Amino acid sequence: MKDLDLFVFVAVFQEMLGAFLWIGLGAVALVALLFVWLLLRERGMAAGRLVRSELVGLVGGVLAILVMQAVTHSGFSDIGGPIDWVLVALIWLAGFVIATLAAYVGFGLLALRRSAPVTGRPLQKPA
Repeated sequence: MKDLDLFVFVAVFQEMLGAFLWIGLGAVALVALLFVWLLLRERGMAAGRLVRSELVGLVGGVLAILVMQAVTHSGFSDIGGPIDWVLVALIWLAGFVIATLAAYVGFGLLALRRSAPVTGRPLQKPA
């Protein structure tokens, strides 16, 4: 195979993951859009929220490795050459980034919900 073809990768991932590929890609796109919306709404990043999100991201990277092991029906003893280790590192990094963004968005939406003013009529005291 002399040329890299994007459609070959899509076909391989479709065969490995089935419908979860499209569900996962949709979820990643939604998280990315919500992340950009949250950054624009808050006009920047919240440092404390980012640190908490990065801690969640560490777990997300590990989960990505475990999902990769389950989907490919292989174990850690099957990791052979350097390219296998690079691929494992890239999978961990992708899981870390996606989980960090998802956690940041989740924490941000919770913070917005807590600080949102309550609308409606004020309560009246009984006469």
